[in-house]
Amino acid sequence: MNGQHISGAPKRAAGRRRGTPGLLALLLGALLLLVSACGGDDSAGGGDGKGKGAAGKAGEDTKASAAVVTVAPKDGADSVATSGALKVSAAQGKLTAVAVADTKGNAVAGKISADGSAWTPDQHLASATKYKVHAVAKDTDGRESAKDTTFTTLVPKNTFIGTYAPEDGDTVGVGMPVSINFSRGITNPQAVEKAIKVTAEPSVPVEGHWFGNDRLDFRPEKYWAPGTKVTVKFNLDGVEGRPGVYGKQTRTVKFTVGRSQVSTVDAAAHTMTVVRDGKTLRTIPISAGAPANTTYNGQMVISEKYQVTRMNGATVGFGGEYDIKDVPHAMRLSSSGTFLHGNYWGDPSVFGNTNTSHGCVGLRDARGAGDPSTPAAWFYDRSLIGDVVIVKNSKDKQIQPDNGLNGWNMSWAEWTK
Repeated sequence: MNGQHISGAPKRAAGRRRGTPGLLALLLGALLLLVSACGGDDSAGGGDGKGKGAAGKAGEDTKASAAVVTVAPKDGADSVATSGALKVSAAQGKLTAVAVADTKGNAVAGKISADGSAWTPDQHLASATKYKVHAVAKDTDGRESAKDTTFTTLVPKNTFIGTYAPEDGDTVGVGMPVSINFSRGITNPQAVEKAIKVTAEPSVPVEGHWFGNDRLDFRPEKYWAPGTKVTVKFNLDGVEGRPGVYGKQTRTVKFTVGRSQVSTVDAAAHTMTVVRDGKTLRTIPISAGAPANTTYNGQMVISEKYQVTRMNGATVGFGGEYDIKDVPHAMRLSSSGTFLHGNYWGDPSVFGNTNTSHGCVGLRDARGAGDPSTPAAWFYDRSLIGDVVIVKNSKDKQIQPDNGLNGWNMSWAEWTK
């Protein structure tokens, strides 16, 4: 028993010695694997053989940018004001890029300040619209920080639009202004005027002028040059025209200026001289306003044309003095009722000799506007909306600039102040 016990003991001891190197090898292998995982493998492209780790090259700056980008309004905000609410700024760095656009990709123009600390939009925002903001800033070490946010502008309860003349695609005379009448009185005219851009080709300065708080006209210093192409861009959507009342209009209108035609009525001589592109076409006998109802002096623009129309004195303060249901070849010169029109009821002898009207300028015509040989028909057929009619030598005052499309009766200095 004892011999068997003693002789077996070394075998057990020898077995333990043989197991020790295997365990050590296993532990060393695990350690090497750990070291390899932490240090990378040059052969696999994870290192450069110089001790570089996965975080980057030795000595590379891996700190976060110190620049902080702030966007107002906060991310996800709604019912945001269309003006004054959008602001982007940077602290401990400078803005390098700011992009703001709606979900359709329409960009909002803006500028980064000279010191890089802030970005502000050049224009108001549209109402009921979702916008995305992407802003990037760099700190003094050139490290970038970016911010992306979204917000939605308010849905207005009260809105306004502008009705305008001329219409898109029109061809007009050289005196035609762009005239816009607003559906609500405007108390913030600067913002509204800034949102309407009028340009001309060939280029010429075009300025706006307000008549009261609901009408805005644009014109150049002198009559348009023939052939000028004019573009009017309305960007009123989101403009706060008065407290709580926002514009709801975005569109582009284009029109063309035709040939130049300026006709001069001499009330004392009872004539009208028609000049087309600098050449006299014809001098026509006329009958202007009688001594009790003289015709306004001044530059007037044809704003409407009617082959036949009704004229009722009661609508312009003359009571029941006249009501003619079929006035031929009528062209409006003022809002207050001044027309240049055909006259079939007067004796032919008055034209060129006597002023007999209630303030209009009358030309000989035939009832029904059916005779193209009459002076009234001849002039009507050769006239455009926007043509100029100048009245002189009438014993009356000059027409007011806002009485019709007649802003040409203001000097350029008055117009632009």
